[in-house]
Amino acid sequence: MKILLVEDDIKLAEALAEALTDQSYVVDVARDGEKGWLHFQTTTYDLILLDLTLPKLDGISLCRKLRMQGHQVPLLMLTARDTQSDKVDGLDAGADDYVVKPFDLKELLARIRALLRRGQGVSESVLKWQGVCLDPNTYEVTYYGDPLRLTPKEFSLLRLFLGSGKRVLSRSAIVDHLWSFNESPDENTVKAHIKSLRQKLRMAGAPSNFIETIHGIGYRLKQG
Repeated sequence: MKILLVEDDIKLAEALAEALTDQSYVVDVARDGEKGWLHFQTTTYDLILLDLTLPKLDGISLCRKLRMQGHQVPLLMLTARDTQSDKVDGLDAGADDYVVKPFDLKELLARIRALLRRGQGVSESVLKWQGVCLDPNTYEVTYYGDPLRLTPKEFSLLRLFLGSGKRVLSRSAIVDHLWSFNESPDENTVKAHIKSLRQKLRMAGAPSNFIETIHGIGYRLKQG
């Protein structure tokens, strides 16, 4: 899952980005509203965390701009203002939820998970495919009940494949989902992560081609 964090408080932005990365989210950070808009135009995001008070383009204006152009990405607004009018303004502009600073990190993460589930239009968050079971809430992965120990990037990669089903994922699509805007992994990096994930699946008992290569196109889950 990829999140755009638009926050001008450098320390808060760094702390939030680190906490979200620890939860296996890919995070891009923009320090003002205009940069946030530019990021959104070039990258696909699953959720936006948006500060209310921003330089150049404030959070309310950015939120309205997104909604007026028909973008329905889940949006959670962050603000130090705890007044009823500010909350109403944020929600009327199109925000899906509203959190007042200082906030409890566990609560914020729970709200993010809820918005992501709502945005996907599914009530069941556990992903399953031919013996593999991945729970995004507990970060547990099993193969026919036996646990798999995955790195955060391997976990995110497997979640992407499980969420894509039969769809073939190109390397560029994988990079777009799993690496931030400022990162530029080469082809060998993507291959290395897929190879490592395949090895761990195979050691757990899964077929060696659980993730198959579609030559010249990309990768997908092996069709049963």
